[in-house]
Amino acid sequence: MLDGQVALVTGAGGGIGRGIALGFAAAGAAVAVHFRTNEGAARDVVARITGSGGRAVALRADLTVESECHRVVREAADWGGGTLTALVNNAGVQPVQELPGMTAADWRAVVDTNVSSVFACTQAAAEVMRGPGGGLVRSITHIASVEATHPAPLHAHYCASKAAVVMHARAAALEYGPHGIRVNTVSPGLIDREGLAQAWPEGVRRWREAAPTGRLGRPQDVADACVFLASPMASWITGHDLVVDGGVSARPTW
Repeated sequence: MLDGQVALVTGAGGGIGRGIALGFAAAGAAVAVHFRTNEGAARDVVARITGSGGRAVALRADLTVESECHRVVREAADWGGGTLTALVNNAGVQPVQELPGMTAADWRAVVDTNVSSVFACTQAAAEVMRGPGGGLVRSITHIASVEATHPAPLHAHYCASKAAVVMHARAAALEYGPHGIRVNTVSPGLIDREGLAQAWPEGVRRWREAAPTGRLGRPQDVADACVFLASPMASWITGHDLVVDGGVSARPTW
């Protein structure tokens, strides 16, 4: 589905980002695997892609710094021969903290990572995509969360940041659409990871009971949604939030 595409996936060293990078590669894209600190994990993703006959490169950047966002996008495009057709803004943090004791610095740490980096990377990617080497299929996808519309205790800064990400995508879809660039969000529910059931057994149990599908999500579930949105099959989809939560959002709350 993505043959000939060049994609940059931020925060691609582990978890959801790793799944997205592998999903894009499996669909035929060349993938720039961004990381901030965990170089070993990023290079492991690259090794898995290249070992399967794909193309990948690991790129380091601190996305809380605007200039670093622009640099890593340019490096990805240069590596892709001057072409960047897809960006997945996945990098983010999800700290747990009570709102009454939260400081402005705590708030900014989440917003800078989850929102400001999305703004800067999107702006940089769109500039490349608007150029002659942008390619025919051009898409930007932000990883948001079901918590953008369903807040959870101790996640006030995270919920607010993901709500901002959803609205940013809708606004960007309006302004970049005339240039042939589509912008969407994918909002995952609870995605399984190693040790989650042991660390949060009650939460996992509640989620499984609430989900019509009866299970937690997998990174591949999110990857599949992102691959679809980056593919020609989604050529008339922009400004949309694709919820990937196993149906939990459809459950009545009363």
